[in-house]
Amino acid sequence: MLLRAPPLALYVHMPWCVKKCPYCDFNSHGLRGEPPYEAYIDALLADLAADRSDFAAALHGRPIVSVFFGGGTPSLFAPAAIARFLEGARRQLPFAGDCEITLETNPGTVEHGRFDGYRAAGINRLSFGIQSFDDDKLRRLGRIHSAAEAETAVKSAQDAGFVDINLDLMYALPAQTLAGALADVERAIALAPTHISHYQLTLEPNTAFAARPPPLPDEDAAWDMQEHGQALLAAAGYAQYEVSAYARPGFRCTHNLNYWHFGDYLGIGAGAHGKLSDAARGAVRRRWKVRHPWAYLEVAGTGARLGGDADVPRDELPSEYMLNALRLLEGVPLTEFSARTGLADAAIAAPLAAARRRGWLESDPGRLRASALGQRFLNDLIGLFLA
Repeated sequence: MLLRAPPLALYVHMPWCVKKCPYCDFNSHGLRGEPPYEAYIDALLADLAADRSDFAAALHGRPIVSVFFGGGTPSLFAPAAIARFLEGARRQLPFAGDCEITLETNPGTVEHGRFDGYRAAGINRLSFGIQSFDDDKLRRLGRIHSAAEAETAVKSAQDAGFVDINLDLMYALPAQTLAGALADVERAIALAPTHISHYQLTLEPNTAFAARPPPLPDEDAAWDMQEHGQALLAAAGYAQYEVSAYARPGFRCTHNLNYWHFGDYLGIGAGAHGKLSDAARGAVRRRWKVRHPWAYLEVAGTGARLGGDADVPRDELPSEYMLNALRLLEGVPLTEFSARTGLADAAIAAPLAAARRRGWLESDPGRLRASALGQRFLNDLIGLFLA
């Protein structure tokens, strides 16, 4: 089968935050003095130039459809630093005319008035890590902002002209009730963002919460929070299109959709991961960078910046693909599997048949789409495709 080059995105990792949250397993580092912001921008541009050189043939003629500044807390970086990076990146790679450019922001790190600067820098989408509008829950989660500060920050961004705004909300928080979870959803809706990410708090390995688990709602209570939250969001005009993503019409997240459709993305910054389809070789390649910010700063423009770089084994491609695609409620065309992996449909015939026998997939032979039961047992469904 012929592997085709999918859309191409750019992920930019900004590793610092004011302090590490106890549930976070991302490559983030609490502040200890002033980070070398300008030097880090230089390192990002050097890293991008090195990747561009390494992948010149695979990148040729492909525009960047989305840029995502993740972290950490990217809003620790001043608008001028973000603008300098975007200007440098545009000199290296073509950006699509409608390129979505998202900045993750913590309400506790942006002063009133700075949103104008981010908009002028080229940011056209903001993602606020709010998590809850309950001050007690924010304290338990280790967040540095209050509910009032979160609301003020979102309104300030809207006043600055931002239209495309996502709010991250968690449910099944420590000692949370159904009423408390739904109150969070209602307060988020009241702010009228264009997109809401509503996801369950999970205890990830190597986090403070994993070492000292807080009292969390049980699975049945968490399921109630999810279902009732879905109903509130739907009634307010937010259509669910992925396991935890809800959007008003026309405001689905381009960057995340590219992930879920097994698209390509360059990953630059400390610990950033990338994935690239090499149609000429018929291979899907993953690359990641060294994790620690200070080590990364020293080697960002050299081969030593790589933490790993290897083709995805062909027998692992089915599970890699399904891990993303089956999160989409509308599913994906079956033909996309071959186009994105280079494998024949026969590679997944047996697990597809098993999934349909169990009622985990819809019966449409031309589409890969989890049924309602399959969404409930999504991890088990994806597990059928493991090598």
